[in-house]
Amino acid sequence: MARITKNTKIALGKIEVDKQYTLSEAAKLVKEITTTKFDSSLDIDVRLGVDPRKAEQMVRGTVSLPHGTGKDVKVLVLCTPDKVAEAEEAGADYVGLEEYVEKIKGGWTDIDVIIATPSVMGKIGPLGRILGPRGLMPNPKIGTVTMNVGTTVQEVKQGKIDFRVDKFGIVHAALGKASFEMEKIVDNVREFMAIINKLKPATVKGTYIKSVYLSSTMSPGIRLDVKSFSE
Repeated sequence: MARITKNTKIALGKIEVDKQYTLSEAAKLVKEITTTKFDSSLDIDVRLGVDPRKAEQMVRGTVSLPHGTGKDVKVLVLCTPDKVAEAEEAGADYVGLEEYVEKIKGGWTDIDVIIATPSVMGKIGPLGRILGPRGLMPNPKIGTVTMNVGTTVQEVKQGKIDFRVDKFGIVHAALGKASFEMEKIVDNVREFMAIINKLKPATVKGTYIKSVYLSSTMSPGIRLDVKSFSE
C-alpha cells in the first residue's frame, strides 16, 4: 500500500469529502493545497455521460484559454517552402518538411503541437504510428491541418488547446499553472466548460456532465459543483 506523505495528509484535511465546491472556492483551494517546489500544472477531469464507442457521441474540440496555459509550447510546422516565412514570423519553433519527417521517423518527438498544410499530409500520413499515440498527428478537425499556418501558430502559442473524451468517457486537460491568480484560473475553467457544454451530442440522454474535478500536479482532486459555472 502506498504511503501517504505529510503534505498529502494536510491537503486531504482541507478538502471536505462530500462537498461540491463552487468554481471560485475550488480555484482558491487548489492553490492552498499545492506544495510542489515547481510550478504545478492545473488539471481538470470531466466525466461525461457519453458512450465514446459511438461516433456520434465522440466529444472532441479546441478551446482558446483566455490566459493561456502558462507553458512554452513548442510548435513544429510541416509545410511547403512558400509557407516557411509565414510560420517563422508567427513564432513557430521548427519549420520545414523533409528533414523533420526523417527526424520523426528516427524517433524525435520533442514538440507539443504539429501544424501542417493540406498538401504535405501525404508525407505525414505514414508517421501516424509514431505521432498518433502521442496526440501529435495533425488533424483538420482540430485546426492543425490548415493553410493559415501563421494564425494557427499564434493561437497555439497564446493558449489554444485541443481535447477529446477518452474510452472511459472522461476529458482530461491542463488549463494553466497553480501560480495563476485565482481569477485567471476561474476564467480558464469557465471557458473550457462552456466549450464542453456546446459540444454536447444530440443523442446523449440523461446527465451530460456527471462530475468535474480540479487538481494540480500531485494534489488531491477537488470536486466542483457543475451549477457554479453559471454563477
